[in-house]
Amino acid sequence: MKYLITGGCGFLGSNIAERLLREGHELCIYDNLSRQGSEKNYEWLKTIGSFDFYKCDIKSFENIENVIKNFKPEVIFHLAGQVAMTTSIQNPRLDFETNILGSFNVLESVKTHCPSSSIIYSSTNKVYGDLEWVTYDETSTRYKAINFKNGFPENIQLEFHSPYGVSKGSADQYMLDYNRIFGLKTAVFRHSSMYGGRQFSTADQGWIGWFCEQAILQKVNPEHLFTISGNGKQVRDLLYSEDMVNLYLSAASNIDKISGEAFNIGGGIENSYSLIELLDFIGKELGINLKYTKISKRESDQKVFVADYSKINKLINWKPKISKEIGVRNMLEWIKQIK
Repeated sequence: MKYLITGGCGFLGSNIAERLLREGHELCIYDNLSRQGSEKNYEWLKTIGSFDFYKCDIKSFENIENVIKNFKPEVIFHLAGQVAMTTSIQNPRLDFETNILGSFNVLESVKTHCPSSSIIYSSTNKVYGDLEWVTYDETSTRYKAINFKNGFPENIQLEFHSPYGVSKGSADQYMLDYNRIFGLKTAVFRHSSMYGGRQFSTADQGWIGWFCEQAILQKVNPEHLFTISGNGKQVRDLLYSEDMVNLYLSAASNIDKISGEAFNIGGGIENSYSLIELLDFIGKELGINLKYTKISKRESDQKVFVADYSKINKLINWKPKISKEIGVRNMLEWIKQIK
């Protein structure tokens, strides 16, 4: 099959690209290599197999249109985007042009040149806002959403907070509407927390990898300190890279079952951690008592987001298989290797 991955040298994109190359598919990657680690992922992918590569920005309609027109992919994984909430607040124009305009450029190019192509879009749980309307219980280590014990389903209200939430949410809705109005085969994945190898985390994005790295640095140098935002009881569910790749490839093979739909995607309640629970687990794995300081919570941060993935499970029989314990151990080992 012919696959196009926008943002194909990012964390999610490079993991999917590796699988496609090893399976012998025809692959085109479109990436401006602006994200930290993307150039390293590009060089790594070249050691695995051959693929077409375009160092271009998704904001350019002419560039993405030419690639789609000439390559004519059967499947597009649209992953390119501005992915940090903090960056969206600092530079909302960049966020708007990358996430909204860039996604619109993809849709218009497909509609004009290859309307039979499938588009699977990587969205975010931030389309649901800060979820302050939810009733929470607070324990010694975590918040619990009392009325959503199995996680949040897709039918809760959309509420865009922050430029990042607005831009990703707008693109999310464009994807669904181009299915309704123009008949394009689109599907939207609203992700919780993803992690694994090839993720070059920063303080703004990729929190699991970031705190794994900070813990390793503190193991090597006990004087190394780091901070956490808020009280550390905020909860997310963790989805490991292998499960993530399986999801995207299964979705591409079953697009007729999921077209026109949005899905909450994550590790589920069984793979959820609060921040302080994660740090406690990492500390035990490394054999140290981690030291950190707390700073004010981030703007529009959700106390809890855990995905109820039952909808995608019913349609294509996908569910996470890698436990949070195994996944975090793998993440620690990968960071040790690259550091």
